[in-house]
Amino acid sequence: MIIGVLFMLTPVLAIGASVTGSIQGFMCVTQGKVCPIGQEDNLAAVENVFVLLVDAAKGSYYFVPNVDRAVMARHINQEVKIDGTVNAKTKSIKASTISVGTKKVWSADLESEIYRTLEGNHPWKS
Repeated sequence: MIIGVLFMLTPVLAIGASVTGSIQGFMCVTQGKVCPIGQEDNLAAVENVFVLLVDAAKGSYYFVPNVDRAVMARHINQEVKIDGTVNAKTKSIKASTISVGTKKVWSADLESEIYRTLEGNHPWKS
């Protein structure tokens, strides 16, 4: 029984999940501001990192390190759903798909397919 309780208290480092939120600039989020609406192109020019903001009141966000900043910038201030592996300890999601509404706008599989088509292989896989 003690082992069972200890197991329950151990934090899960990575779990598969769907997380919904809005794409925001990291500077905006850490300063507690909403990214300027209607100025997404200008914001994309000055922000280096974009995150998925899931709870503005709590400042809760996730990094999405395996998705290029251009993909993230294209969806600033939009509500998106990201499916992937969540790592609560590092506040990150290894995305497998990103959807806006019912439309899938990015997936790891489609990106790999494009690499194979253009380059012959994916740089992160053997």
